[in-house]
Amino acid sequence: MRTSLPPEADAALDPVRAQLLRAARVDGEALLAEADAQVAAVFAEAEGRVAAILAEARRLGEADAEAARDAAHTRGRRAARARELAARRECWEELGRLVVRGVEDLRRADSYPLLRTRLTTYVRAALGAGVRVTEAPGGGVVGETEGRRLDCSLAAFARRALERTGTEAEELWAP
Repeated sequence: MRTSLPPEADAALDPVRAQLLRAARVDGEALLAEADAQVAAVFAEAEGRVAAILAEARRLGEADAEAARDAAHTRGRRAARARELAARRECWEELGRLVVRGVEDLRRADSYPLLRTRLTTYVRAALGAGVRVTEAPGGGVVGETEGRRLDCSLAAFARRALERTGTEAEELWAP
C-alpha cells in the first residue's frame, strides 16, 4: 500500500522529476542515435555485399554468354563446313556421273570394236589361261579367273582417271 505525499513534498520533487525526464530523453536520444548508426552500418554492409554479389553475377553471366557465343560460333562453323563438304561431295559425284556417261558414249564410236578387242587381249594377257571375259555394262570388259578379277570397264577407267586427278578436279567448283 502506498501512502500519499504531502502537497509540499510533491512540489519539492518537481525539479527532480524534470531532471530525471531530461536525463531519460538524453539517454533515449543517445540510444536512438546509436541504433540509427547501427542500422546505417548494417545497410552499408548489405549494400556492399549486394554490389559484390551483383558484380560476381555479372562476371559469371558475361563468362556464360561468352562461352555460349563461342559454342554457337563453333556450331555455325561446323555446320557451314558440313554444308560445304556436302556440296563438294555432290559436285564430285555429279562430275563422276558425267565422266562415266561421257566415256560410256565411246560404245557408239566406230573405234569401239577395236578398243574392246584390245581390252580383251589385255585382260587375257594379265590373268592368263582360263580367264572368262565378259562384256561390262556400259562398255569395256571384265576378266575373271579363280580368285582374281580385272575390271576394264569403261566406267572403271573413268573413275580411276578421275581419282588420279585428286583435288585438282575440285578446282572446277572452288571459289
